[in-house]
Amino acid sequence: MAFISSGYNPDKPMENRITDIGPRKFDEFYPPVIAKNKGKWLYHEVLKPGVLVHVAESGDEIYTVRCGGARLMSTAHIREICDIAEKYCGGHLRFTTRNNIEFLLDKKDKVEPLIKDLESRKFDGGSFKFPVGGTGASITNIVHTQGWIHCHTPATDASGTVKATMDVLFDEFKQHRMPAKLRVSMACCLNMCGAVHCSDIAILGYHRKPPMLDHEYLDKMCEIPLAIAACPTAAIKPSKMDLPGGAKVNSVAVNDSRCMFCGNCYTMCPAMPLADKEGDGVVLMVGGKVSNRISTPKFSKVVVAFLPNEMPRWPEMTKTIRKIVDVYAASANKYERLGEWAERIGWERFFEKCELPFTHHLIDDFRDPAYYTWRQTTQFKF
Repeated sequence: MAFISSGYNPDKPMENRITDIGPRKFDEFYPPVIAKNKGKWLYHEVLKPGVLVHVAESGDEIYTVRCGGARLMSTAHIREICDIAEKYCGGHLRFTTRNNIEFLLDKKDKVEPLIKDLESRKFDGGSFKFPVGGTGASITNIVHTQGWIHCHTPATDASGTVKATMDVLFDEFKQHRMPAKLRVSMACCLNMCGAVHCSDIAILGYHRKPPMLDHEYLDKMCEIPLAIAACPTAAIKPSKMDLPGGAKVNSVAVNDSRCMFCGNCYTMCPAMPLADKEGDGVVLMVGGKVSNRISTPKFSKVVVAFLPNEMPRWPEMTKTIRKIVDVYAASANKYERLGEWAERIGWERFFEKCELPFTHHLIDDFRDPAYYTWRQTTQFKF
Protein backbone atom coordinates (compact mmCIF):
# COMPACT_ATOMS: atom_id res chain seq x y z
CA MET A 1 0.00 0.00 0.00
CA ALA A 2 2.99 2.28 0.54
CA PHE A 3 3.62 2.25 -3.20
CA ILE A 4 0.03 3.28 -3.91
CA SER A 5 0.19 6.11 -1.38
CA SER A 6 3.30 7.42 -3.13
CA GLY A 7 1.46 7.61 -6.45
CA TYR A 8 2.35 4.21 -7.93
CA ASN A 9 -0.54 2.55 -9.79
CA PRO A 10 -0.09 -1.27 -9.92
CA ASP A 11 -2.65 -1.47 -12.74
CA LYS A 12 -0.55 0.89 -14.86
CA PRO A 13 3.05 0.20 -13.81
CA MET A 14 4.60 2.34 -16.59
CA GLU A 15 2.49 5.42 -15.86
CA ASN A 16 4.64 8.42 -14.80
CA ARG A 17 7.68 6.17 -14.65
CA ILE A 18 11.00 7.91 -14.00
CA THR A 19 13.21 6.32 -16.65
CA ASP A 20 16.62 7.60 -15.58
CA ILE A 21 16.80 5.44 -12.45
CA GLY A 22 19.48 2.77 -12.69
CA PRO A 23 22.02 2.13 -15.45
CA ARG A 24 21.31 2.89 -19.09
CA LYS A 25 20.65 -0.05 -21.40
CA PHE A 26 23.97 -1.61 -22.34
CA ASP A 27 23.44 -1.67 -26.11
CA GLU A 28 23.33 2.13 -26.19
CA PHE A 29 27.11 2.05 -25.71
CA TYR A 30 28.04 -0.40 -28.49
CA PRO A 31 30.57 0.83 -31.06
CA PRO A 32 28.72 1.31 -34.37
CA VAL A 33 30.38 -1.73 -35.99
CA ILE A 34 29.27 -3.99 -33.13
CA ALA A 35 25.73 -2.61 -33.14
CA LYS A 36 25.54 -3.20 -36.91
CA ASN A 37 26.83 -6.79 -36.80
CA LYS A 38 25.47 -8.09 -33.50
CA GLY A 39 24.85 -11.83 -33.75
CA LYS A 40 26.48 -12.01 -37.17
CA TRP A 41 30.14 -12.55 -36.36
CA LEU A 42 31.90 -15.28 -38.35
CA TYR A 43 35.15 -15.81 -36.45
CA HIS A 44 37.89 -14.16 -34.45
CA GLU A 45 41.68 -14.49 -34.33
CA VAL A 46 44.42 -13.55 -31.91
CA LEU A 47 46.83 -11.63 -34.13
CA LYS A 48 49.55 -11.30 -31.49
CA PRO A 49 49.69 -11.01 -27.70
CA GLY A 50 47.04 -8.50 -26.67
CA VAL A 51 45.50 -7.97 -30.13
CA LEU A 52 42.36 -9.67 -31.47
CA VAL A 53 40.26 -9.22 -34.59
CA HIS A 54 36.60 -10.20 -35.00
CA VAL A 55 35.23 -10.56 -38.55
CA ALA A 56 31.51 -10.32 -39.34
CA GLU A 57 29.46 -11.88 -42.15
CA SER A 58 29.34 -8.45 -43.77
CA GLY A 59 33.13 -8.34 -43.91
CA ASP A 60 33.31 -5.67 -41.20
CA GLU A 61 36.16 -6.01 -38.72
CA ILE A 62 36.71 -4.81 -35.20
CA TYR A 63 40.12 -4.87 -33.57
CA THR A 64 40.62 -5.26 -29.83
CA VAL A 65 43.74 -4.17 -27.96
CA ARG A 66 43.80 -5.69 -24.47
CA CYS A 67 45.96 -4.34 -21.69
CA GLY A 68 46.27 -5.12 -18.02
CA GLY A 69 44.29 -3.07 -15.54
CA ALA A 70 43.95 -2.92 -11.79
CA ARG A 71 40.89 -3.96 -9.84
CA LEU A 72 41.19 -0.91 -7.59
CA MET A 73 41.57 2.28 -9.64
CA SER A 74 41.85 5.96 -8.83
CA THR A 75 39.64 8.47 -10.59
CA ALA A 76 42.75 9.95 -12.23
CA HIS A 77 43.62 6.52 -13.68
CA ILE A 78 40.07 6.02 -14.99
CA ARG A 79 40.12 9.48 -16.59
CA GLU A 80 43.36 8.59 -18.36
CA ILE A 81 41.76 5.39 -19.69
CA CYS A 82 38.80 7.41 -20.95
CA ASP A 83 41.09 9.94 -22.62
CA ILE A 84 42.83 7.11 -24.51
CA ALA A 85 39.47 5.70 -25.61
CA GLU A 86 38.35 9.14 -26.80
CA LYS A 87 41.55 9.61 -28.80
CA TYR A 88 41.66 6.25 -30.59
CA CYS A 89 38.32 4.46 -30.21
CA GLY A 90 35.57 7.03 -30.43
CA GLY A 91 35.14 6.71 -26.67
CA HIS A 92 34.47 2.95 -26.74
CA LEU A 93 36.13 0.47 -24.39
CA ARG A 94 35.21 -2.47 -22.20
CA PHE A 95 36.51 -4.26 -19.10
CA THR A 96 36.89 -8.03 -18.99
CA THR A 97 35.90 -10.11 -15.98
CA ARG A 98 39.60 -10.35 -15.08
CA ASN A 99 40.00 -6.56 -14.96
CA ASN A 100 41.70 -6.23 -18.34
CA ILE A 101 40.94 -3.09 -20.35
CA GLU A 102 39.97 -3.65 -23.99
CA PHE A 103 40.09 -0.75 -26.46
CA LEU A 104 37.85 -1.35 -29.49
CA LEU A 105 39.04 -0.11 -32.89
CA ASP A 106 37.22 -0.14 -36.24
CA LYS A 107 40.34 0.09 -38.41
CA LYS A 108 43.56 -1.95 -38.43
CA ASP A 109 45.80 1.07 -38.99
CA LYS A 110 44.83 2.39 -35.55
CA VAL A 111 46.21 -0.67 -33.73
CA GLU A 112 49.94 0.04 -33.76
CA PRO A 113 49.66 3.75 -32.81
CA LEU A 114 47.44 2.76 -29.87
CA ILE A 115 49.87 0.05 -28.71
CA LYS A 116 52.79 2.46 -28.98
CA ASP A 117 50.90 5.01 -26.89
CA LEU A 118 49.86 2.45 -24.25
CA GLU A 119 53.38 1.03 -23.88
CA SER A 120 54.84 4.53 -23.49
CA ARG A 121 52.72 5.35 -20.43
CA LYS A 122 54.53 4.42 -17.22
CA PHE A 123 54.31 5.11 -13.51
CA ASP A 124 57.00 7.16 -11.79
CA GLY A 125 58.69 3.95 -10.67
CA GLY A 126 59.07 2.81 -14.28
CA SER A 127 56.40 0.11 -14.45
CA PHE A 128 53.83 -0.03 -17.25
CA LYS A 129 50.48 1.62 -16.68
CA PHE A 130 48.86 -0.28 -19.56
CA PRO A 131 50.89 -3.37 -20.52
CA VAL A 132 49.50 -5.01 -23.67
CA GLY A 133 48.90 -8.77 -23.54
CA GLY A 134 46.81 -11.34 -21.71
CA THR A 135 45.33 -13.12 -24.75
CA GLY A 136 45.55 -16.70 -26.01
CA ALA A 137 48.11 -19.07 -24.49
CA SER A 138 49.28 -16.63 -21.85
CA ILE A 139 48.70 -15.72 -18.24
CA THR A 140 46.14 -12.96 -18.09
CA ASN A 141 45.23 -10.68 -15.19
CA ILE A 142 44.66 -12.26 -11.79
CA VAL A 143 41.06 -11.89 -10.67
CA HIS A 144 41.01 -11.28 -6.93
CA THR A 145 39.00 -10.28 -3.90
CA GLN A 146 39.24 -7.31 -1.52
CA GLY A 147 42.00 -8.29 0.90
CA TRP A 148 43.07 -6.08 3.78
CA ILE A 149 42.11 -2.89 1.98
CA HIS A 150 38.36 -3.39 2.02
CA CYS A 151 37.27 -6.60 3.76
CA HIS A 152 36.79 -7.63 7.36
CA THR A 153 37.53 -11.39 7.16
CA PRO A 154 40.69 -11.79 5.01
CA ALA A 155 43.52 -14.10 6.05
CA THR A 156 45.90 -12.43 3.62
CA ASP A 157 46.02 -9.41 1.36
CA ALA A 158 44.62 -9.52 -2.15
CA SER A 159 46.23 -6.57 -3.91
CA GLY A 160 49.64 -7.32 -2.36
CA THR A 161 49.76 -11.02 -3.20
CA VAL A 162 48.45 -10.37 -6.72
CA LYS A 163 50.98 -7.62 -7.40
CA ALA A 164 53.84 -9.80 -6.11
CA THR A 165 52.67 -12.77 -8.20
CA MET A 166 52.14 -10.82 -11.42
CA ASP A 167 55.57 -9.26 -11.04
CA VAL A 168 57.15 -12.73 -11.36
CA LEU A 169 54.71 -13.81 -14.12
CA PHE A 170 54.70 -10.55 -16.07
CA ASP A 171 56.70 -11.88 -19.04
CA GLU A 172 54.05 -14.57 -19.55
CA PHE A 173 51.36 -11.88 -19.73
CA LYS A 174 53.04 -10.38 -22.78
CA GLN A 175 53.89 -13.64 -24.56
CA HIS A 176 52.15 -16.74 -25.96
CA ARG A 177 54.56 -19.25 -24.40
CA MET A 178 52.13 -21.36 -22.37
CA PRO A 179 50.78 -24.69 -23.68
CA ALA A 180 47.27 -23.31 -23.19
CA LYS A 181 45.70 -20.38 -21.39
CA LEU A 182 46.60 -20.32 -17.71
CA ARG A 183 44.26 -18.60 -15.28
CA VAL A 184 45.45 -17.47 -11.86
CA SER A 185 42.90 -16.38 -9.24
CA MET A 186 43.11 -15.10 -5.69
CA ALA A 187 40.69 -15.17 -2.75
CA CYS A 188 41.67 -13.79 0.63
CA CYS A 189 39.58 -16.18 2.75
CA LEU A 190 37.67 -19.45 2.58
CA ASN A 191 34.45 -17.68 1.59
CA MET A 192 36.15 -17.41 -1.79
CA CYS A 193 34.40 -14.51 -3.47
CA GLY A 194 37.33 -14.77 -5.89
CA ALA A 195 36.06 -18.08 -7.33
CA VAL A 196 39.40 -19.81 -6.90
CA HIS A 197 37.77 -23.24 -6.75
CA CYS A 198 38.10 -23.69 -10.55
CA SER A 199 41.39 -22.01 -11.50
CA ASP A 200 44.60 -23.36 -13.01
CA ILE A 201 46.50 -21.81 -10.09
CA ALA A 202 44.72 -20.37 -7.07
CA ILE A 203 45.94 -18.35 -4.10
CA LEU A 204 43.69 -18.70 -1.07
CA GLY A 205 43.97 -16.86 2.23
CA TYR A 206 43.46 -19.28 5.12
CA HIS A 207 42.67 -18.82 8.82
CA ARG A 208 43.85 -21.61 11.12
CA LYS A 209 42.46 -20.51 14.47
CA PRO A 210 38.89 -20.10 15.76
CA PRO A 211 37.53 -16.62 16.58
CA MET A 212 38.63 -14.82 19.70
CA LEU A 213 35.81 -13.94 22.08
CA ASP A 214 35.54 -10.57 23.76
CA HIS A 215 33.05 -11.62 26.44
CA GLU A 216 32.94 -8.21 28.09
CA TYR A 217 31.50 -6.49 25.02
CA LEU A 218 29.94 -9.34 23.04
CA ASP A 219 26.39 -8.98 24.35
CA LYS A 220 26.60 -5.18 24.07
CA MET A 221 27.77 -5.21 20.44
CA CYS A 222 26.09 -8.27 18.95
CA GLU A 223 22.77 -9.96 18.41
CA ILE A 224 23.80 -13.30 19.92
CA PRO A 225 21.14 -15.38 18.10
CA LEU A 226 22.29 -13.85 14.82
CA ALA A 227 25.92 -14.76 15.48
CA ILE A 228 24.90 -18.33 16.37
CA ALA A 229 22.73 -18.67 13.27
CA ALA A 230 25.55 -17.40 11.03
CA CYS A 231 27.78 -20.42 11.77
CA PRO A 232 27.51 -23.00 8.97
CA THR A 233 28.82 -25.85 11.16
CA ALA A 234 26.81 -25.12 14.34
CA ALA A 235 30.03 -24.55 16.27
CA ILE A 236 28.64 -21.64 18.33
CA LYS A 237 26.24 -21.91 21.24
CA PRO A 238 24.97 -19.42 23.83
CA SER A 239 26.83 -19.32 27.11
CA LYS A 240 27.06 -17.27 30.30
CA MET A 241 30.51 -16.08 31.30
CA ASP A 242 31.95 -14.83 34.60
CA LEU A 243 34.07 -11.70 34.22
CA PRO A 244 36.81 -10.58 36.60
CA GLY A 245 35.08 -8.70 39.41
CA GLY A 246 32.21 -11.16 39.66
CA ALA A 247 29.95 -9.92 36.86
CA LYS A 248 28.09 -12.53 34.82
CA VAL A 249 27.31 -11.74 31.18
CA ASN A 250 25.55 -13.36 28.26
CA SER A 251 28.04 -14.54 25.65
CA VAL A 252 28.82 -17.51 23.40
CA ALA A 253 31.13 -20.53 23.41
CA VAL A 254 32.85 -21.96 20.31
CA ASN A 255 33.40 -25.67 19.70
CA ASP A 256 36.90 -25.45 18.24
CA SER A 257 36.76 -28.89 16.65
CA ARG A 258 33.74 -27.89 14.57
CA CYS A 259 34.96 -24.42 13.56
CA MET A 260 36.07 -24.12 9.94
CA PHE A 261 37.47 -20.59 10.38
CA CYS A 262 35.20 -18.97 7.79
CA GLY A 263 34.58 -15.70 9.63
CA ASN A 264 30.82 -15.67 9.19
CA CYS A 265 30.39 -15.07 12.93
CA TYR A 266 32.65 -12.02 12.78
CA THR A 267 30.50 -10.65 9.96
CA MET A 268 27.57 -10.69 12.36
CA CYS A 269 29.49 -9.94 15.56
CA PRO A 270 32.53 -7.60 15.75
CA ALA A 271 33.38 -9.03 19.20
CA MET A 272 34.42 -12.33 17.57
CA PRO A 273 37.54 -11.32 15.53
CA LEU A 274 39.30 -14.02 13.53
CA ALA A 275 42.46 -12.36 12.19
CA ASP A 276 45.69 -13.68 13.73
CA LYS A 277 49.26 -12.85 12.73
CA GLU A 278 50.67 -16.35 13.18
CA GLY A 279 47.54 -18.31 12.31
CA ASP A 280 46.76 -16.61 9.01
CA GLY A 281 48.48 -17.41 5.74
CA VAL A 282 48.15 -18.69 2.18
CA VAL A 283 47.10 -21.99 0.59
CA LEU A 284 48.00 -22.80 -3.03
CA MET A 285 45.63 -24.79 -5.24
CA VAL A 286 46.06 -25.97 -8.84
CA GLY A 287 44.34 -27.86 -11.61
CA GLY A 288 40.88 -26.29 -11.81
CA LYS A 289 39.07 -25.04 -14.89
CA VAL A 290 35.59 -24.03 -15.99
CA SER A 291 35.95 -24.95 -19.66
CA ASN A 292 34.43 -28.10 -21.18
CA ARG A 293 37.11 -28.16 -23.87
CA ILE A 294 38.94 -31.53 -24.18
CA SER A 295 37.96 -32.58 -20.66
CA THR A 296 35.24 -31.83 -18.13
CA PRO A 297 35.42 -28.88 -15.70
CA LYS A 298 37.67 -29.53 -12.71
CA PHE A 299 37.89 -28.30 -9.16
CA SER A 300 41.21 -26.90 -7.95
CA LYS A 301 43.19 -29.15 -5.62
CA VAL A 302 45.30 -28.08 -2.65
CA VAL A 303 49.01 -28.65 -3.35
CA VAL A 304 50.57 -26.40 -0.67
CA ALA A 305 48.67 -26.62 2.61
CA PHE A 306 50.05 -23.44 4.19
CA LEU A 307 52.51 -20.63 3.61
CA PRO A 308 52.97 -17.77 6.08
CA ASN A 309 52.15 -14.18 5.22
CA GLU A 310 55.50 -12.67 4.25
CA MET A 311 54.64 -9.07 3.54
CA PRO A 312 55.15 -7.16 1.38
CA ARG A 313 56.43 -9.48 -1.41
CA TRP A 314 55.42 -13.03 -0.29
CA PRO A 315 58.72 -14.51 -1.62
CA GLU A 316 58.04 -18.17 -0.77
CA MET A 317 54.58 -18.04 -2.36
CA THR A 318 55.77 -16.38 -5.59
CA LYS A 319 58.75 -18.74 -5.86
CA THR A 320 56.44 -21.76 -5.59
CA ILE A 321 54.00 -20.38 -8.19
CA ARG A 322 56.83 -19.58 -10.60
CA LYS A 323 58.17 -23.13 -10.22
CA ILE A 324 54.76 -24.67 -11.00
CA VAL A 325 54.33 -22.44 -14.06
CA ASP A 326 57.82 -23.22 -15.40
CA VAL A 327 57.42 -27.00 -14.99
CA TYR A 328 53.97 -26.92 -16.61
CA ALA A 329 55.20 -24.81 -19.54
CA ALA A 330 58.13 -27.18 -20.15
CA SER A 331 56.22 -30.46 -19.78
CA ALA A 332 52.61 -30.09 -20.97
CA ASN A 333 51.34 -30.83 -24.46
CA LYS A 334 49.93 -28.06 -26.64
CA TYR A 335 46.37 -27.04 -25.64
CA GLU A 336 46.68 -29.01 -22.37
CA ARG A 337 45.46 -27.13 -19.31
CA LEU A 338 47.43 -27.47 -16.08
CA GLY A 339 44.98 -29.90 -14.45
CA GLU A 340 44.83 -32.04 -17.58
CA TRP A 341 48.62 -32.23 -17.62
CA ALA A 342 48.76 -33.20 -13.94
CA GLU A 343 46.17 -35.94 -14.44
CA ARG A 344 48.00 -37.29 -17.49
CA ILE A 345 51.35 -37.63 -15.74
CA GLY A 346 49.77 -38.50 -12.37
CA TRP A 347 49.53 -36.28 -9.32
CA GLU A 348 52.41 -38.14 -7.64
CA ARG A 349 54.64 -37.17 -10.55
CA PHE A 350 53.28 -33.59 -10.43
CA PHE A 351 54.47 -33.16 -6.83
CA GLU A 352 57.82 -34.69 -7.72
CA LYS A 353 58.42 -32.50 -10.78
CA CYS A 354 57.33 -29.33 -8.96
CA GLU A 355 59.44 -30.26 -5.91
CA LEU A 356 56.48 -29.96 -3.56
CA PRO A 357 56.26 -32.06 -0.39
CA PHE A 358 53.13 -34.20 -0.09
CA THR A 359 51.58 -34.36 3.39
CA HIS A 360 48.43 -35.80 4.91
CA HIS A 361 46.91 -32.32 4.81
CA LEU A 362 46.56 -32.67 1.04
CA ILE A 363 44.50 -35.88 1.01
CA ASP A 364 41.03 -35.19 -0.36
CA ASP A 365 38.71 -37.67 1.36
CA PHE A 366 35.46 -35.76 0.85
CA ARG A 367 32.82 -37.87 -0.85
CA ASP A 368 29.10 -37.28 -1.06
CA PRO A 369 26.25 -38.81 -3.10
CA ALA A 370 26.15 -35.57 -5.10
CA TYR A 371 29.74 -36.27 -6.17
CA TYR A 372 28.38 -39.08 -8.33
CA THR A 373 25.04 -37.62 -9.40
CA TRP A 374 25.37 -33.89 -10.01
CA ARG A 375 25.52 -32.79 -13.64
CA GLN A 376 28.69 -30.72 -13.42
CA THR A 377 29.36 -30.60 -17.16
CA THR A 378 27.67 -30.44 -20.54
CA GLN A 379 29.65 -33.54 -21.54
CA PHE A 380 26.79 -35.83 -20.58
CA LYS A 381 27.19 -39.58 -20.54
CA PHE A 382 23.95 -41.43 -21.25
